[in-house]
Amino acid sequence: MTYSTFQINNKRKFDRGKQMDTTSLLGKYFPDPYSLRIILEHSRLVADKALRIGSNLSPAAIDMKFLEEAAMLHDIGVCRTQSPKFRCLGSEPYIRHGIMGREILENEGFPRHAMVCERHIGVGLTVEDIFSQQLPLPAREMVPLSLEEKIICFADLFYSKGSEEKDYEKSVAEITIGLEKFGESKTRIFKRWLNEFGNQK
Repeated sequence: MTYSTFQINNKRKFDRGKQMDTTSLLGKYFPDPYSLRIILEHSRLVADKALRIGSNLSPAAIDMKFLEEAAMLHDIGVCRTQSPKFRCLGSEPYIRHGIMGREILENEGFPRHAMVCERHIGVGLTVEDIFSQQLPLPAREMVPLSLEEKIICFADLFYSKGSEEKDYEKSVAEITIGLEKFGESKTRIFKRWLNEFGNQK
């Protein structure tokens, strides 16, 4: 059985059957108060933007509870990376924080939330990206598929963790310039999302 089949067959058993306190769950993996504060501040900004986008689209068609929870947890895997800037002293390179997050949330019993972690890097990572950039990642597609995954990925592009101006939101131009170095296909995805979601302040 593939993971996708497992995820579909067990979505209710896990994701909808467990109560979630995202702050407590993040606190479990970020025991350092400084690290926890940075992750919470960033994740709250992303979650709030994602909720604004979801509300503007069609709240009835979007799982708003899941959207908020998954946005709050999308960077949980940073705890296992070697990121001194955030006082995270794990052994993994930062680029692997997505798959580390998936592993953590799968083990916690939240496979649907786990996939948001894996699929939120940039505008998503393809197998071609992984090979061409020689990334230390498994050779599989890691691109957002569901509407909620795309919204969170999009919202995350507007904020940097640990910014001196903690509420600073990047401009569309800044994001576009940042994506250009990874190819025109990445900027096309961002522009498509921009047209679909708007830029909800």
